[in-house]
Amino acid sequence: MDAIEPVTIRKFIPQDRGQLRSISCDTALQGIDRKTIFPDDEILADALTMYYTDYEPQSCFVAVAQDRVVGYIVGTTDVLAMEHINSAKIFPRIFWKALRKGAFLNIAILKFFFYLLRSAFKGEFFMPDFAKQFPAMLHINIDSCCRRQGIGEKLIEAYTAYLKGQKVRGVHFGTFSESAKDFFVKTGFIILYRGQRSYLKPYTGREVNFYVFGKQL
Repeated sequence: MDAIEPVTIRKFIPQDRGQLRSISCDTALQGIDRKTIFPDDEILADALTMYYTDYEPQSCFVAVAQDRVVGYIVGTTDVLAMEHINSAKIFPRIFWKALRKGAFLNIAILKFFFYLLRSAFKGEFFMPDFAKQFPAMLHINIDSCCRRQGIGEKLIEAYTAYLKGQKVRGVHFGTFSESAKDFFVKTGFIILYRGQRSYLKPYTGREVNFYVFGKQL
């Protein structure tokens, strides 16, 4: 893929919301065809991005090339506050939307929730709490056509500079991506935790590793 130039990193604006949500769906679920897992893009995008774009847009940055969003980094300066808003406002809203749209009658979605619950009963979601030492969180995605062009590094640089300006002491995030490990280590992150998740095994044929990375600022 030829390099796309120029690429500009800037703060998120409301007009970016649709393109950002589209990228979030396209890059979700480890490259598995999302229609076989969660075929409702509106609900999926809500779950992946609604807090960031609607409740903390000041902590969001986008990479823009030729007037098109080709990547983004979103996050929060206070993960505990984010979790409160998710549980009190966003998750109930998504639940009722899914109920109205009949999502819980979809066989693919029901299977996915079953696999998630099975992983939860196995204790796969229990892990150390990193919020005190690393109170911020980030989520980064690049359009598949624009990867390996330095966009990720620029987004990380912009976001960490923003966090430092907010006097945030550290940032962390989780990822399934094996290929991204070297990238995050190169940008100054360390592996804080490694576990396994089995709920994707019916789709991938294997359990996948889940990593939590962190960085002091």
